[in-house]
Amino acid sequence: MASGEIARDTVAAIATPAGRGGIGIVRVSGAAVEHIAEAVIGGLPEPRTATLRAFRDKHGERLDEGIALYFPAPHSYTGEPVLELQGHGGTVVMQTVLGACLDAGARLAEPGEFTRRAFLGGKLDLAQAEAVADLIDAASREAARSALRSLAGEFSTAIAAITAQLTELRALTEAMLDFPEEDVDSLHRDDAASRLGRVRATLEEVFARSRQGSLLRNGIQVVIAGRPNVGKSSLLNRLAGEERAIVTAIPGTTRDALREPIQIEGVPLVIVDTAGLRVSTDTVERLGIERTQRELEHADLVLAVFEAGDAATLEGLPAAVARVDVYNKVDLRPGFRAPEGARRAVGVSAKTGEGMDVLRKAILEAAGWVATGESVFLARERHLRALEAARAHLQAAARELPRWELFAEELRLAQVALGAISGELTADDLLGEIFARFCVGK
Repeated sequence: MASGEIARDTVAAIATPAGRGGIGIVRVSGAAVEHIAEAVIGGLPEPRTATLRAFRDKHGERLDEGIALYFPAPHSYTGEPVLELQGHGGTVVMQTVLGACLDAGARLAEPGEFTRRAFLGGKLDLAQAEAVADLIDAASREAARSALRSLAGEFSTAIAAITAQLTELRALTEAMLDFPEEDVDSLHRDDAASRLGRVRATLEEVFARSRQGSLLRNGIQVVIAGRPNVGKSSLLNRLAGEERAIVTAIPGTTRDALREPIQIEGVPLVIVDTAGLRVSTDTVERLGIERTQRELEHADLVLAVFEAGDAATLEGLPAAVARVDVYNKVDLRPGFRAPEGARRAVGVSAKTGEGMDVLRKAILEAAGWVATGESVFLARERHLRALEAARAHLQAAARELPRWELFAEELRLAQVALGAISGELTADDLLGEIFARFCVGK
């Protein structure tokens, strides 16, 4: 399917989750909607009017009864004629209604095909289309709010504002290349430097908000590591707010990684309790320690747990991963204070809860979260890469002043990078990869 054209065949899919439910929806989109409506429900209902209809198969046998909604083009989600059949949400019922639509001429929709058609039809740009999936997958209320803002076009508007500034600066630069008088050159160099500075400042703000939003979208993988019996499992239980891990006085109780999803200030995290790090001759415990090492390799943040008063040394921790040193059992060491230094260190008691609020704040800070009060953009990894590329080209442009040909080229490359976010300049294979991750029916 070419990126500049809309498919003319008609697709159908169940748009509600699989399983038993009170209501299920079959969605149909494409040029053959009128024919399919005639075959399944006896004709098109009035546009945007909920109409009670019987749903029938190709033999005229009654399958279900429910609400039919018709959205004529271009005033629909996809921009094409769309029919939604809302019936009873049983698996068999939904499959038979879908089958009736397929028998009437539709084909089964691919994952994300409805949203892809909305993008190709100009109803959404690519960032908004991705926000649809992010809203569905949101793991916290704050992530859902951010996805909804992106769906409304807030992220796209911010990118468009930077692009507009770049376009204006490129136009002035091209004029300079056409009329390279010396007296104009000096004035233009100062103006160009000033304009470039404003573009870079705006991009930095968008990048910072996007990087914050990526934490909301992806969550933070936090691995608890330490020697046996320093209180790792107790710490997990305290962070989770319930008894999720077994706690005993026997060293080496934890043999496998235990994951617990939590939220701190609306930011989703997965806390991973791991086997204690030590030299062991026990085969099962050694396997647990090997799994700990694998978890550490994929961590976004490590909580290195020690007993208050013990030396803060622990081998096998990845140097490149953010880390917070946690000194547990401060209730047994009255007056203990975590050592000050370059690394974040927090004294807590997993037993009493002392210091836990400070630890939660330290976790977010170490992971890169800063609560500024501003809305964030629920950016994907490809958005961050595009923003980083644009930032690098603008940095290069600043070094090329006043070599206007090179300056203009760096501005163009920065604009190309930004265009990939909204889908203005996006290859078909990338579109396929993006929409393949959507659920069927969306």
